[in-house]
Amino acid sequence: MKENGGKWEKFFKWINGETTIDSVILENSRKKRFAKRKLRHQKAKFIALRLKHSKRRIQEIICIIVAVVFIGILLKTASELPTCGKPDNPVNNEVSERYLEKGVEETGSINLVSGMILDYRAFDTFGESCVLFTAVICVAMLLKRDKNNIDPIEDQELKEDEEIKNADGSLILKFVARLVIPFIFLYGIYVILNGHLSPGGGFSGGAIIGAGLMLYSTAYGQENTRRFFTYETFKKVSATCLLIYCFSKGYSFFTGGNHLKNIIPKGIPGNILSSGLILPLNICVGIIVACTMYGIYSFFTKGDI
Repeated sequence: MKENGGKWEKFFKWINGETTIDSVILENSRKKRFAKRKLRHQKAKFIALRLKHSKRRIQEIICIIVAVVFIGILLKTASELPTCGKPDNPVNNEVSERYLEKGVEETGSINLVSGMILDYRAFDTFGESCVLFTAVICVAMLLKRDKNNIDPIEDQELKEDEEIKNADGSLILKFVARLVIPFIFLYGIYVILNGHLSPGGGFSGGAIIGAGLMLYSTAYGQENTRRFFTYETFKKVSATCLLIYCFSKGYSFFTGGNHLKNIIPKGIPGNILSSGLILPLNICVGIIVACTMYGIYSFFTKGDI
């Protein structure tokens, strides 16, 4: 009815001279063009949705294929491994025997554990250090407070917490921390520097120093900690230690060496300046571990270092 009414209305307008044949034809052509344009838009939208759906399906299929291939490689590798607990396995005789008999001679380290993880298995330890650095960087990407990730209420609460800590509201904690923290740092440095001579090393000493940094931040506040340890310091120190480790032990890949030879002399076993690269590598690992521990603590509690 509306359509017929509309046609009759147009007809009477044309009879009365209110419209012309040209205007009616022009209006009809406009409606047809608009209908065609709308139809083309709908078709394009439908094709785009189909392509998006097809692209997603292709990505899912590729992911499944890659996962299946890797699972197959891992299963094949696991099937070729020696039986666990078998007495004639290389790990139960040749490897441990080599470490015990020639470890001190080849690495210069009295602590055979440090000699193993920083000489025989140096690349594995480098991978572990990279994992620690990657972990704290991921935490920073998710939790770091910046202009796009600031809650005004939370920001105000953090400022109030800092004011409370700086207002001598925790005198006992500050007094104890002032006495204990120097010994914590000193002991951590001792464990790192003597890692090739006695039990300890970069991981243990770095964990001790990281705990000392966390205690200092808890007692005196993050603003005081920023006087000597900032986010820029964390990034530069961690990246520098990783690069030193990489260049110190990665050169054999490029020279085709069969063993991770020391660039500097191993010295006399038992002396503080001995074991070749193990001592500086212990220092690098200790710094990375300390920065990682304090960085994760700071990002989870304050959102920044």
